[in-house]
Amino acid sequence: MTDATMTPDRSAQERRLITIASGKGGVGKTWLSVTLTHALSHAGRKVLLFDGDLGLANVDIQLGIMPDRDLGQVISGDMTVEQVVVPYRDQDGTGFDVLPGKSGSGALGNLTKDMLGRIRSSLIDAAANYDHVLLDLAAGIDPAVTTLSFHRGKILVVMTADPTSLTDAYAFIKVTIMRNPRADIAVVVNNVATKREGERAYEAIKRACEGFLKISPPLAGIIKNDAKVVDAIRSQVPILTRHPQSEAAKDVRALAATLVGR
Repeated sequence: MTDATMTPDRSAQERRLITIASGKGGVGKTWLSVTLTHALSHAGRKVLLFDGDLGLANVDIQLGIMPDRDLGQVISGDMTVEQVVVPYRDQDGTGFDVLPGKSGSGALGNLTKDMLGRIRSSLIDAAANYDHVLLDLAAGIDPAVTTLSFHRGKILVVMTADPTSLTDAYAFIKVTIMRNPRADIAVVVNNVATKREGERAYEAIKRACEGFLKISPPLAGIIKNDAKVVDAIRSQVPILTRHPQSEAAKDVRALAATLVGR
């Protein structure tokens, strides 16, 4: 991926990609992906959510939808991205589009680098029709994650205040910067008791990045612990619909406002 091979229009499309990643599982990454996508749509943006946790996709479960087509059909060549996209709408008609993954398919988790590159290219193409394309990727630093997150758009690294989460988030940032020194990385601290706890967790990873990687990834947002998150997930209804005035919902709306420059 070089400037010499990227047209201005396609480069602008690529910058519409937002990767949601984490070094460690269990940090609320998929919930954040769904909720942030919903918040951006409420902010008037046209958004596509790509379920890129290859082999363990569950965006459709959190949204309570049962798509009859998915990424597997794109990979097989039977359908295009546009044909697989499924619209999601809430009660007031606000919504976004979903590119469903394929849960339980080990084959998707073992895609070649060339195929992963083609998926990434298809997402950049799709971005021509959206303001944002969010990529909910698997936790960790396997080839699928590093290949799909290699782009000019923003990469949100989700972590909690747990020390192992911090360590794994740092590992993800390190690998990403080694592959793409110009990566636009920012940190989201999720599931903390107080804003101050989130700030301390961010300062810790910032110090590690400054000390060893010579970079200072900014803080994109802090999402406080909220029991209503679990209720929304169990109900398979986005929290902005089920509990729009909850603390977590407010925090994600603030993150969305930051991303759109408000």
